[in-house]
Amino acid sequence: MWSVCDDEDELNKVETEAVPSEVRDWLAMTFTRPTNLTTKRQNADSKPKFRSVANAIRAGIHVDRLWRRVSTPAVGLHIPANVLPLLKGIDDWTFDVFSINGASDGHALKYVGYELLQRNDLIGKFKINVQVLENFLVRLEQGYSKYNNPYHNLVHAADVAQTMHHVITKSGLADWLTDLEILSAIISALIHDFEHTGTTNTFHVNTSSDVALLYNDKAVLENHHVSSAFRVMKEEGYNIVAGLKTEEYREFRSLVIDIVLATDMSYHFQQIKNMKSHLTMPETIDKTKALSLMIHCADISHPAKDWTMHHRWTELLIEEFFRQGDREEVLGLPISPLCDRKNTLVAQSQIGFIDFIVHPSLDVMGDMVDRILYTLQHPASSSIIEQPTDRTNNCSKAANNSTSTMKGPVIPTATTTSSTVTAPGSVQNQNLGGNSSTSHKDQQQNCSSGATRIEITRYWDACLAQNKSRWKERAAMGWISPLQEPRKTGADNGQADVPEAAPGETDSKSADDQTDSGVESPILKETDSPRIT
Repeated sequence: MWSVCDDEDELNKVETEAVPSEVRDWLAMTFTRPTNLTTKRQNADSKPKFRSVANAIRAGIHVDRLWRRVSTPAVGLHIPANVLPLLKGIDDWTFDVFSINGASDGHALKYVGYELLQRNDLIGKFKINVQVLENFLVRLEQGYSKYNNPYHNLVHAADVAQTMHHVITKSGLADWLTDLEILSAIISALIHDFEHTGTTNTFHVNTSSDVALLYNDKAVLENHHVSSAFRVMKEEGYNIVAGLKTEEYREFRSLVIDIVLATDMSYHFQQIKNMKSHLTMPETIDKTKALSLMIHCADISHPAKDWTMHHRWTELLIEEFFRQGDREEVLGLPISPLCDRKNTLVAQSQIGFIDFIVHPSLDVMGDMVDRILYTLQHPASSSIIEQPTDRTNNCSKAANNSTSTMKGPVIPTATTTSSTVTAPGSVQNQNLGGNSSTSHKDQQQNCSSGATRIEITRYWDACLAQNKSRWKERAAMGWISPLQEPRKTGADNGQADVPEAAPGETDSKSADDQTDSGVESPILKETDSPRIT
């Protein structure tokens, strides 16, 4: 899907005295691939594209679709009374998936997944049987709970799916994508870490696990996630896509495979570099590549959320890292970067992650959205959107535009500088999320609350800046490893109590993955939460 590029060119930017060697090693191990393993992938542009009739008449059904998205959940799935009010904020950038999981006794994926499909009117559109859908979502939850992962569990899956939904619906991209493509995007997000073992691809390769041997050391976990999910769909009572026509299913399967495989973090620099190059050309942006970039950004987006959620996610991830390091030590393997629980530069690693991975990725995604929205409004134009500049913001404030009619989360920026379009009649008033506002005084908002804007605003900048500032404070304190007050993990983090051995691994103790990023916080206590059944 992406042409080969030199990852070392990007890593050279990280080789500075300001970044500790351990952090550089972690970035290199997680977000690049060894050059001798690089292979050319088939060009996705050569594949046939499915175009439904709905795409041609999308403008005529736009109002109806908006109404459906704010309607109540479909009859057929019982949603607990204490969960239903929490789902009202599912369109928001800072949606609290932990609260949903706690209120639902560990079923965040089931209720979030169902709500996302319902709001996008995909259950009725593709004749998805409600009972079959519930069976499928519960099976996903069981798979995510299989290895007792602190981070790569059902809550993370629900969070990534909700973030994908937010970007698609609040940016206006829903009118660029077909219903089948939106279905593919949401399902891809829900399954993207299915049966994650809590260990990295590198760990699987180094231990010659069954899945590493099965997939020839290439995108080991990602191949397992998507393959296992499609196997579930083939079982009686779990086939959520039984209502698709043959051509639709082929397109769905092709999209889901490409999107999930794009979550392999070793493709990061290649993916970003190719999209940046693509944005300088007049050609239309390929939808598969766009969705692939979006899920990659959603997968690593927690540093761009408010501090409370970001801090919680990073403490879960660092514990997962540490568990892998414990296993590596027992197996006599070198301890991977950031996996040594006795000597880890937590704050510095998080700063490096924000600077070199998260922020650049979200900026490229924002540029991509700018380009897509402009071409939607000016289909005959080939003008190129300029790169946005000067985005220093404060997370506690947000700039709003009083002309918006879209609803959504606040854009957490104080002195927001949006990307500009060189051609006249630009789409500066199209937003990736915001609630309506009619007063300039309302422009001062918290990044968790609601605000309105139709301008393409990099609303993540403010929270990134605030979170980075907090990490700098901790780095200045000389924090080496996260030994603050422990936080429980339990049901509200989507865990089960008894970890199983990963496929092909000799050690039965659960380990942890660093395929995502963001690191911090306390050593987590094990809790006895019931296994999801």
